[in-house]
Amino acid sequence: MNTFFPTDYQLHLFHEGNYFQSHQLFGAHIFNNSDQVYTRFCVWAPNAKQIRLAGDFNNWNGEGYELQKVNDEGVWILIINRDLTGKLYKYEIFTHSGERLLKSDPFAFYSEIRPNTASIVYSLKKSDWQDNQWMNRRGKKTLLSEPVVIYEVHLGSWKKKEDGEYLTYKELASELIPYVLEHGFTHIELLPIVEHPLDASWGYQGTGYFSVTSRYGTPDDFKEFVDQLHQHGIGVILDWVPGHFCKDAHGLYRFDGTHIYSYSTASDRENAVWGTANFDLGKGEVQSFLISNAQFWIDYFHIDGFRMDAVANIIYWPNASNEKRENPFGIDFLKKLNQHIHEYEPHFLMIGEDSTEFPNVTTPVPYGGLGFDYKWNMGWMNDMLEYMETPPYSRSDVHSNVTFSFLYAFLENFMLPFSHDEVVHGKKSLLDKMPGDYWEKFAQLRLLLGYMFAHPGKKLLFMGFELGQFAEWKDKEQLDWNLMDYEMHQKLNAYVKLLIKVYKRSKALYELDHLQDGFEWIDANNSHQSIFSFLRKGKKTEELLVVICNFTGVNYPVYRIGVPKSGEYREIFNSDQIEYGGTGLVNKKTVLAEDEPFHGQPYSLNLTIPPFGFQIIRPVKKRKERKGNGKEEVRSHVISRRKR
Repeated sequence: MNTFFPTDYQLHLFHEGNYFQSHQLFGAHIFNNSDQVYTRFCVWAPNAKQIRLAGDFNNWNGEGYELQKVNDEGVWILIINRDLTGKLYKYEIFTHSGERLLKSDPFAFYSEIRPNTASIVYSLKKSDWQDNQWMNRRGKKTLLSEPVVIYEVHLGSWKKKEDGEYLTYKELASELIPYVLEHGFTHIELLPIVEHPLDASWGYQGTGYFSVTSRYGTPDDFKEFVDQLHQHGIGVILDWVPGHFCKDAHGLYRFDGTHIYSYSTASDRENAVWGTANFDLGKGEVQSFLISNAQFWIDYFHIDGFRMDAVANIIYWPNASNEKRENPFGIDFLKKLNQHIHEYEPHFLMIGEDSTEFPNVTTPVPYGGLGFDYKWNMGWMNDMLEYMETPPYSRSDVHSNVTFSFLYAFLENFMLPFSHDEVVHGKKSLLDKMPGDYWEKFAQLRLLLGYMFAHPGKKLLFMGFELGQFAEWKDKEQLDWNLMDYEMHQKLNAYVKLLIKVYKRSKALYELDHLQDGFEWIDANNSHQSIFSFLRKGKKTEELLVVICNFTGVNYPVYRIGVPKSGEYREIFNSDQIEYGGTGLVNKKTVLAEDEPFHGQPYSLNLTIPPFGFQIIRPVKKRKERKGNGKEEVRSHVISRRKR
């Protein structure tokens, strides 16, 4: 029986903050020994007077089910010689002040569906994964030079059953995967799926960090969901919240009657903005808990990355009034977390949602950075939405909103987000943010999306943008799928599909996202007409695209633009095509570059510029003679055979 107890070394690492497999010790685990099955329960509660186990297997009476305290730092354990798989349980914690608390297991792998809050004994066995091809491919490439288009999804409101109930993980796999493939997204990002008591929190205020929410099925169902996504070549990113947790009575808050998971002082602990409690990121046990949780999602569910929520509230003390005060515990935690995860799984993506100007967020830890792979470009997002919401005739007054991002675009590895936060709480949908009449709204949304895909940085968009929703996100309802019965929404959806396809097949739009070498302004100063033009470049010199964005409703039958190369140019993309809802002002024929310098370039083109138009122009590639590839031999064989 002693083999079931933690070793001194495990306990030392846990309290020190370096036990990153603590989920294999704490929580409920099933063991077999000499044909006997045991269930072991282990919990950390350093200030508890007594702890008992209560569940549906003992009529919720913990008498006779007392846990034993195994060290002075407060680790408690109980071994029961029964297989309790599937049984409900909680810890009955008695405090020194006389309180009796009923707490869910912080390390539970499965939980009751809300509003019930008990933990469930659940064995996470190694599944028969079928995603070997995906996992091998993931380990052989870096996304810095790959196309990335992430579809951000709230599973509870993407689509619902006719009776209003949630789709299960299995049902989501059968419906969401074909949809994601059809549109060409490379990844999905799921709003938090840790267990949480309140639907309206969208998972950002969790109680069960190791427990996949039971709203949509079992942990094994979720494994199958991820496995199928990987088999179809789709990556899976989770929203993850290591900064704060909700204060519901059954959760981590005052777990043993004291603040063992959060800061001891109220000014540091209480997160006034969200009504939550901040994790004490300087405490070793909390570090072991959170870093183990990150590793848990990698090990058991093959997750490809985290988008870390509210990084600013980890870097800085949340209640520091107007003057930001750096939180050394939070900064050190982020470095420790990112360094460990990248050593453990080098190709796991760590994406920081950081709205501050804190430096070196995506610089590796050994070089003095926080160690994230990507940082959300919140500045670009805010500037562009402000610019687009400005009436077109006044956009010349806020011209720098478009150009400013290029002053810092290559200081970090950026991801461009239009996330759920921008289309909720009265902020309007992306389509409805656009000023003007019905046609102008659609034209400007096409333009904004085109500019986003041409701007350096990986892309993330919240579900529903591709439908052209007029209403902002309603988390209690499904997306407005009925919009696809209307012509302009159908055309916008077709436009999104083609835009993603062109992006993914154009190396100039993604290969050098993170380097200045991949971008060059042609004309950044035309504030009078609000027309911007620039070059996007790939690793090879022939990978070159000219991008033109007209942010007003004025069209120009002849507009001169400078280009770097001689020869013919062809328009390969135009947001004003009739099939996408435009007026049809396109450049159908190839255009020969004139030997006339313009915009600081040695050559120039005369083009038609449509209203609210987004255009991509590409030099015509000369067909090279095919030699030594075997095709000549095949062709001669076919000809000789015909002569017979």
